[in-house]
Amino acid sequence: MTGDELMNALATLRRAQIGNRRAPHKPLLMLWLFGRLAACGSTAVAYDEAEEPVSRLINDFGPAVLSRSRARERAAMPFVYLERDLWELRGRDGSVIGPDVPARGGWLRARGAHGRLHPRIEKVLADPGTLAAAARLLLDLHFTPGLEAAICDAVGLDLADVEDAVYRPSAKKRRARRAGFAEEVLQAYAYACAMCGYDGALGRHPVGLEAAHVRWHSQDGPDDVNNGLALCSLHHTLFDLGVLGLMPDLRIQVSRLYVARSPAGQAVDALHGQLLAAPRPGRPLVDPRFVFWHGRQVFKRSAAQAS
Repeated sequence: MTGDELMNALATLRRAQIGNRRAPHKPLLMLWLFGRLAACGSTAVAYDEAEEPVSRLINDFGPAVLSRSRARERAAMPFVYLERDLWELRGRDGSVIGPDVPARGGWLRARGAHGRLHPRIEKVLADPGTLAAAARLLLDLHFTPGLEAAICDAVGLDLADVEDAVYRPSAKKRRARRAGFAEEVLQAYAYACAMCGYDGALGRHPVGLEAAHVRWHSQDGPDDVNNGLALCSLHHTLFDLGVLGLMPDLRIQVSRLYVARSPAGQAVDALHGQLLAAPRPGRPLVDPRFVFWHGRQVFKRSAAQAS
């Protein structure tokens, strides 16, 4: 397999739909395997070993799951369903396990399931530039920039030294962001966080303020003011992680899964129920379609909040 063929295979991973919500399970498993390859030179792993860290990645960076039992074994789905042109899965006795078996942790553990990216894939990924390019492609296609550093840290990947080697196949390039989007959003909200009102500046230049997409750019969110919010760096991160969300009437909601002990951490809880700041006159409010998308695809909804 060539580097180009690998990139095309990664760009065309079949995306599962779970109740019309995004399911970034396969990309997160792949990124975790990339980190493992970088650390020890092999992606070979037993399901028993992968279950906890990969499930944690899916819980942290994917939509919430309301069943605690399922949350503990979310790695089972990509372990079973990852495309077999990339991945081989075998039982304790060495027999091949196909993609038509139950995607359940108990079933996989009982059979001593273990998987590995094909040796030809590992050989291609042995080149640091190709490894970085493959990781960047998955990050670009499935996540939002505010989460990239956290995901790379969680999987043990450091891409900083090989950024110049990044390759993106021309047919699958990241959709370019419209120039001027960030400035238009910050102007619309008068250079202040729409959640907490933070408006810090260094001289005449705003600091710690960012333009957030409500529906992520990587998930076909437009670069329009009605899909943007001016947020401080903290609340942008929490919004992208699903700690913070929006109700249909544009009041702020805080995930009931969020916990904090310090006064600073509890200040986030105090945002719950507060009305989002309105943009300046003549600028559009956030489109309800994008609020619905974020609530469905990103916000970490507890069972109580789902009812």
